[in-house]
Amino acid sequence: MEDKRNIQIIEWEHLDKKKFYVFGVAMTMMIRVSVYPFTLIRTRLQVQKGKSLYQGTFDAFIKILRADGVTGLYRGFLVNTFTLISGQCYVTTYELTRKFVADYSQSNTVKSLVAGGSASLVAQSITVPIDVVSQHLMMQRKGEKVGRFQVRGSSEGQGVVAFGQTKDIIRQILRTDGLRGFYRGYVASLLTYIPNSAVWWPFYHFYAEQLSHLCPKECPHIVFQAVSGPLAAATASILTNPMDVIRTRVQVEGKNSIILTFRQLMAEEGPWGLMKGLSARIISATPSTIVIVVGYESLKKLSLRPELVDSRHW
Repeated sequence: MEDKRNIQIIEWEHLDKKKFYVFGVAMTMMIRVSVYPFTLIRTRLQVQKGKSLYQGTFDAFIKILRADGVTGLYRGFLVNTFTLISGQCYVTTYELTRKFVADYSQSNTVKSLVAGGSASLVAQSITVPIDVVSQHLMMQRKGEKVGRFQVRGSSEGQGVVAFGQTKDIIRQILRTDGLRGFYRGYVASLLTYIPNSAVWWPFYHFYAEQLSHLCPKECPHIVFQAVSGPLAAATASILTNPMDVIRTRVQVEGKNSIILTFRQLMAEEGPWGLMKGLSARIISATPSTIVIVVGYESLKKLSLRPELVDSRHW
């Protein structure tokens, strides 16, 4: 009899693709709504000099809420929703790459590593321009100029229609940097997210397998997976946060050199400057990764071809 502790990975060829994409878009949107405030906070913490504006994640949350209300925590959100496209490209690339690599290696670690890195390369090529615009919108604060650009009316505390702000930021980027400005920090993004994704998937499967052998046979697989996701995310965040800080500064402050940005950061704030925003990143990653993992694994189970449903133990 098959050991119920063995976690069966649902591969691309097992899925009903129509269900997979419909459920996937809805799930991704719900996740983005829940974690966006912490993404905004992380961006502001990473860009600020020292602790000039905020003392930490909780302090930033309270100050933004007091100054701008709940809407202040969602600055740039409408623009950021366009990354739904890159999200679908990511999962498609990941699953197809796993299928391709399976012809050359049966190692789940190898398949996860190559597929995770490839998926991130494709996704970041779509995401970076959206990120550049949304990050500048995140940096808008009433009465102050924090980033390179400031939307009309924000210095006087006046509200501006959301897409009016977006158009204003886009015009300023084009005027200042040209089309290349929308891919500022592209290399830094690849150096951040390709390793992050490549590391996350193997650690996720590793933690899930280890937990499956520690827990009773009757324990549902989704429990192992829900715990493994945040563990893998924390591991990947610690390993890649230094590059994430540099990426954010390159994109928001308009810097042209990763090496010079690194040197300036080290000179101003020392090695601890490379860990800025790490707590916000892990805090946002923990609930979001649980939702992502449970949602993604449930999505794949819901999208299984009918003839395979009874052959899987969950």
